[in-house]
Amino acid sequence: MCNSPQYAFRSNSEIGAFMKAILAIVLLVGMLNASDVYQMGEKIYKSTCLSCHGVDGNTNPHVSFIVNPRKLTQTILTQEQAYEIIKNGAHAMGAAADIMPSFESVLNEEELRAVAQYIYKKFDPKAEERVDALYEKTDPIAQDKVAGMLKRGKKIFNRNCSWCHGIDGRGNGEATRNPEMSIFPYNLVKSILDEKQMFLYAKHGGEYWGTRKEDMPAWANKYDDYTLKSVIKYIKTELKDTSK
Repeated sequence: MCNSPQYAFRSNSEIGAFMKAILAIVLLVGMLNASDVYQMGEKIYKSTCLSCHGVDGNTNPHVSFIVNPRKLTQTILTQEQAYEIIKNGAHAMGAAADIMPSFESVLNEEELRAVAQYIYKKFDPKAEERVDALYEKTDPIAQDKVAGMLKRGKKIFNRNCSWCHGIDGRGNGEATRNPEMSIFPYNLVKSILDEKQMFLYAKHGGEYWGTRKEDMPAWANKYDDYTLKSVIKYIKTELKDTSK
């Protein structure tokens, strides 16, 4: 056995140059792979998603549904949440309507990830930054008010939210039984939104986040941040999905 290496570096600078060359190759390969994934996602979007969500992600103006497709340029979702919805469909995440179907049987894992990445990077790459910035501007909860959040949240939820979402949050409120209203509230116990996202959705309303004003009103003018955060705390803490 030969104990001597095939190539011996003669100086630290030579080692440094060699490592920089290797790093450059690794970065180049990563860039090429990222480009390939983006192009795959773009191709899938154009062949599958464009007909509903439109060329620019702001929905196709020539289609009309009971529940309109979301404007992808105003999303509140993270890229991972977008992937989950593409894979499992909106109904699995609490939507009452099956307008957004599951593509798990149509696309493989790599394709599902690719189209989620393309949508996120193409239409709203700063979505998470916007969500964080909006939340940072909200009023913090005073320590002496934390203990009363669930009681306050339950009271307001039952007074205002249950009319559409139901007393148990499953999207089966009285309003859904009125054929003249034609509304499709989400099953909140299945929602993939975290507390921060759900609070901002309730505060600013559906129109701000890419749906219609009629789909979800903005509650900022009626309730303060403490009250709305209390409602979301109640939903996330007390309303459970018992179907699993």
